[in-house]
Amino acid sequence: MKNSILPHEHDTQGNLEDIKAALLRVDRFEIVADIFKQLSDTTRIRIFWLLCHTEQCVINISALMDMSSPAVSHHLRALRSCDLIVSRREGKEVYYRASDTSQAQLLHRAIERVMEIACPD
Repeated sequence: MKNSILPHEHDTQGNLEDIKAALLRVDRFEIVADIFKQLSDTTRIRIFWLLCHTEQCVINISALMDMSSPAVSHHLRALRSCDLIVSRREGKEVYYRASDTSQAQLLHRAIERVMEIACPD
């Protein structure tokens, strides 16, 4: 690394400059940490997973999750804040689903894959 000496020389791939540059982009790591914070709650993971498979209103999500509507709304706000879910209004009803972003799709696949590995039938 330019103008920097590491205590030990272990870089066999020669890409420490790129790694150091990436590490300096703290804002990117903060975004990832915020997303993982939102998914650190079992209920939010379950709601997110549900909305990856179907579009539902708060009342239906509440019934499926066996939770109160205010509790579900609280979790939906958190998931919306990091753009993992989107909503649309139809009359008085608001419907929620997972967003079509590559970020949401990747997290959905990761959740499904981890469940396959950790919870085999």
